[in-house]
Amino acid sequence: MSPVYYVYIMASQRNGTTYIGVTNDLVRRAYEHRENLRPGFSARNRTKRLVYFEPYADVREAIKREKQMKKWNRAWKIELIERSNPQWRDLWFDLNR
Repeated sequence: MSPVYYVYIMASQRNGTTYIGVTNDLVRRAYEHRENLRPGFSARNRTKRLVYFEPYADVREAIKREKQMKKWNRAWKIELIERSNPQWRDLWFDLNR
C-alpha cells in the first residue's frame, strides 16, 4: 500500500479562522488540533474543526497544493470548503467511525 498524504483545512467555526496543513496521518493530526497539543497559530485561534481534506499519493504534490491554497484569498477557501461541506461539519467524526 502506498503512503497517503493529506492537505487539510481546520476551522474555528463556520466562516471563521482557517488553518491549512499537510500530514500523513489525518486522524492523529486533527486530534492534535482538537486538543491543542501543539502550540502555535492553530491553538491560539482555536481551529479545532476539520472541514476539508484532499488525499495525495505524492508528498511533493501535497506540499505544492498546500502552498497554493495558503496563497488563496478567503473567499476561495470558503468556496472550496462549502462545495463539499456546506454545513462546515466536523469531518473528524466521519474519520473515526
